[in-house]
Amino acid sequence: MSSPIPVSRAVAIVGRPNVGKSALFNRLAGRKISIVHDQPGVTRDRIVTECRLGEHPFTVIDTGGIGGDVDTNFTQQVRAEVDIALNAAAVILFVVDSQDGLNPIDSELARRLRRAAKPVILVANKVDDDKHRHRDSEFSRLGFEQSIAVSAEHGRNIGELVALTESLLPPADPAAATAKKPIHLAIVGRPNVGKSSLINAILEDSRTLVSPISGTTRDAVDIPYERGGQEYILIDTAGIRPRGKVDNSIEVFSVMRAERSIRRADLCVLVIDATIGTTAQDKKIAGLIQEAKKPCVIAVNKWDLIEVEGDRKEFLAEFMQNIHAELFFLDYAPLFLLSAKTGDNLARLFRAIEGVRRDSKARITTGVLNRLIQSVLSANPPPINSGKRFKVLYATQLEAPSDAIPVPRFLLFVNAENMLSPAYRKYLEGRLRAESPYTGLPVLLQMRSRTPRESKR
Repeated sequence: MSSPIPVSRAVAIVGRPNVGKSALFNRLAGRKISIVHDQPGVTRDRIVTECRLGEHPFTVIDTGGIGGDVDTNFTQQVRAEVDIALNAAAVILFVVDSQDGLNPIDSELARRLRRAAKPVILVANKVDDDKHRHRDSEFSRLGFEQSIAVSAEHGRNIGELVALTESLLPPADPAAATAKKPIHLAIVGRPNVGKSSLINAILEDSRTLVSPISGTTRDAVDIPYERGGQEYILIDTAGIRPRGKVDNSIEVFSVMRAERSIRRADLCVLVIDATIGTTAQDKKIAGLIQEAKKPCVIAVNKWDLIEVEGDRKEFLAEFMQNIHAELFFLDYAPLFLLSAKTGDNLARLFRAIEGVRRDSKARITTGVLNRLIQSVLSANPPPINSGKRFKVLYATQLEAPSDAIPVPRFLLFVNAENMLSPAYRKYLEGRLRAESPYTGLPVLLQMRSRTPRESKR
């Protein structure tokens, strides 16, 4: 299968380990996406984002460092990732370290890149000061026509690099600017539950590094994907471990990056290992999703490894009931079983996502909403607090934001917000769901209390 990366305006950043590829990637992205660390080999996967620093946006692909004896468990896979990125890119940024000087690995990479027969810009990084500007001269022997000296860390000559890159890319498609937004799916879960395997199964491509070693994915990896006419960005996140079990600073960054991925996602796919069941860390991650008020579906992976004894239907019902009970605070999230290894129920995952997107557009008219709330308050009145009872004077559903999957929000004008107990708030949310299911979506109730002046009137 061909790479899902859009080739026409894609730019691949390649180079040996620790020359500053991820720092350059972050600079072009305008935000910190790749983990930057002085330990070679930190970036293992292709990471994809968009650069908007020039006249027209283009795709940027960060790659794992190639060459040397870095992390021998992954060297061959990292090389394969670089090869895929080179095939997917229209322009290649070949990054070298001006402070270290020309390295034999640089020379070997240069030979490989010349064979790619694509435009290559030699980027001499770490030229942090005018007094360093001549350090890139020795790289001229590599034979590349286009070259530039930059400092990714300090932003030196980045604008010139973007302009040079754009001059080598094919023209931008005007229709792309008006295309509908892709849905950002964050694939989250604790380490080694099969998040990367699930993405590989979706893509039918060994796109991410899959290993039995926990914590293989260190960055949050953005992967463009199209299915049935709908575009997605699959965010393969680093497994979230308990804070006390984080091994080193890179793992700390990975956990923070995964938490940020939840916040920037349109929908979270929480992956749980069927062979282990729900753990305390699964609950922690589910809590992060719930706190971020994100749409969610729960995928119980590795179902193919479960041996069912007795009545299968009865076992299945009890199994899913137990998971629902453990994750009761995500009761709005649909739950289903799948196997990334065999591909079973992958189509059902996207049907569930489509169902969430469809329900996110549902609206309850103002008249129906107010009649519903008043009937609820009459049938089951809120408890009396300090001689007063919580009242809803008027309610309306707010206009949906322009998110790919907007969360339903309701504004309630009330006599006193502090009189609404958490239990009764949950009860109101449940009755709204009875009117409109909002599958996979949190329901947000915003309160506006009467001012003292309004109360007197």
